Amino acid sequence: MIKSKKEKSVRKKMTTAAKVKKTTERVAKAKTTKKRAVRSSLMPKKEVRVKRKMPQIAPAKVEVVPIPTPAIETPKVKERIKKPRVEKKIKPVQIEKKVQVPLVPPLVPLKELELDFPIVVKDLAIKLQQKPSVVIKTLIDMRVMAGINQFLDENNVKAVCEKYGYGIRKALGKEELALQIHQKKDRAKDLKFRAPVVTLMGHVDHGKTSLLDAIRKTNVADREHGGITQHIGAYRVVLPHGEITFLDTPGHEAFTAMRARGASITDLVVLVVAADDGIMPQTQEAIDHARAADVPIIVAINKIDKSGVDIDRVKKQLSKQDLAAEEWGGKIVTVPVSAKTGEGVDNLLEMIILEAQMLELKANPDRFAQGVVVEAKMTKGRGSVVTLLIQNGTLQLNHNIIVGKFYGKIKAMFDDHGSSVTSAGPGFPVEVLGVSGVPLAGEQFFVIEDEKKAKELALIRLNKNKQEQMKTAKKISLEDLHSQIEQGKIKELKLIIKADVQGTLEATKDVLGKLQVSEIKIGIIHTGIGNINTSDVVLAVASNALIIGFNVVADVRAKEMVTKEGVEVKTYNVIYELANDIKAAVEGMLEPKIKKVMLGKCQIRKVFRLSSHGTIAGCIVNKGKINRTCMVDLVRNGQVVFEGKLSSLKRFKDDVKEVAEGFECGIALAGFDKIQEGDVIEAYEIQKIARKL
Repeated sequence: MIKSKKEKSVRKKMTTAAKVKKTTERVAKAKTTKKRAVRSSLMPKKEVRVKRKMPQIAPAKVEVVPIPTPAIETPKVKERIKKPRVEKKIKPVQIEKKVQVPLVPPLVPLKELELDFPIVVKDLAIKLQQKPSVVIKTLIDMRVMAGINQFLDENNVKAVCEKYGYGIRKALGKEELALQIHQKKDRAKDLKFRAPVVTLMGHVDHGKTSLLDAIRKTNVADREHGGITQHIGAYRVVLPHGEITFLDTPGHEAFTAMRARGASITDLVVLVVAADDGIMPQTQEAIDHARAADVPIIVAINKIDKSGVDIDRVKKQLSKQDLAAEEWGGKIVTVPVSAKTGEGVDNLLEMIILEAQMLELKANPDRFAQGVVVEAKMTKGRGSVVTLLIQNGTLQLNHNIIVGKFYGKIKAMFDDHGSSVTSAGPGFPVEVLGVSGVPLAGEQFFVIEDEKKAKELALIRLNKNKQEQMKTAKKISLEDLHSQIEQGKIKELKLIIKADVQGTLEATKDVLGKLQVSEIKIGIIHTGIGNINTSDVVLAVASNALIIGFNVVADVRAKEMVTKEGVEVKTYNVIYELANDIKAAVEGMLEPKIKKVMLGKCQIRKVFRLSSHGTIAGCIVNKGKINRTCMVDLVRNGQVVFEGKLSSLKRFKDDVKEVAEGFECGIALAGFDKIQEGDVIEAYEIQKIARKL
């Protein structure tokens, strides 16, 4: 059968379409197979399942191992299980005890805060790293009302810091920091013996300077006006047995203040008494100043070269001043000397050296110097010239010093002979140049390593001095003595008594001696004949004493000094007025006797609680009377449950001052409202009975 061209073309197309379809299916199948292969390679499910199945087989094989010993392990397991159970019952008790130990408060303050006092609330909050509002709330809880800029005292600050786990330490000021090096104690091996500082004291024209002149082999008295020493002089004497530093103080009344400063810086006092004059008024003053300084006394009886002198008479006078000589059974060394002939001078020096050895005076020369100003003056060409006495350490050229409110760098140093020196050790007096001003005699000086710190410290002291001058210092008086005793500021009344004659002086001392009581001690530190002078005022300032005068007045200079220093001076013309005044003052200082005087008694019949007036007790007065101003005790079942005052006392609706026995009244107690029926109110008064000597 012959096919037409048309059929051939149709068949050809069908064959081509079938091939394409078959090829497409093959490619699709290949792609599907490839995807499955890739997918199977990326999925580790079969491998994981194989690995998970392997441990299941291993335990089945291993399970055979523990089977042979089940009976041996079973009791051990039971024992191990039982032991923890027993321990668990005991452990909680032990844990509770251990937990309570760290809560003990003494271990809380781990840190210390360095604070400057007084401190404001804001600064305290910054130190505590707290908000000011939190600190204020803490203060309110302590019942202390303080604003953010209000100062707090040390006790409140300490309480607040303890609540936050801090202790406090007072911060050192700039002055304390600068002088901290001088406060360090010296080691015993660094201490070496130093020269004693000896002060010559006594009455005018008794030969103090002449005696020192004989010791120094120089003529000092001729350079003084009228042969009287007008300033404190410091001199160093080198002897075969050691060195001695002498201070020559004035003996005239007008220079008593300088003599007092001389006694305050000395180790030993040589009291010069003329054999022909004996004990004089200014000799007595010198003895009192030496005793106030609490230093040993050696008596040099001078002018024994004069004819007709009686040394025993002088020793008898000394015994009356509690300065009995050793040969008379006392403890005071007395040496007869003559400044004119030199007799006994060597013996006096030996006694001084011996006494100094007994005192064991030591200092450390290997440190910065500190000491005291002996005298200071301003001169032309040299400026401020200051005489310093080194008490510890060594002073050298170019050292920076701070003395009082002044500072300076040591430009030059001279000894007592005027020779230039480069260093001065303990007990060495020197004149120095370079101080910025003229300090007062008796002021302390310190060596400061840094010149800048010395200037800063001097400025601080200057400002402090200005502030202190603005405040008027008030000395002790009879009027404020009682308040100071109550505050614990004073336990002894010190008196300086001056009288016109010896008889009235002794009578005054006897009267005052009978006024001794347990609360206050009356001590007479100085007595004298004559007007009140500057010496008395200086001693009163130094010892905080009262000056009592009988038939005497104060001289012009003493009055000026009394006004300046604020010393209490009382003068009398009748001895009984003096005695009664002191007696009344002492009696007023005594605590009065307290006595309870019962007024009446009432019983509470009814209690009314009102919103406007509080709790009111309806009472009837059984005995005596009830006053509006009396003190009351509320007695319940025989015990006092309240002591205080009445806030109101009424009869019906009226306020009354008093309710008599047998009448009814309404009573309200001040600050107490827990009143019950059947309570008893006892009224009484407190009477203070003055104590008499």
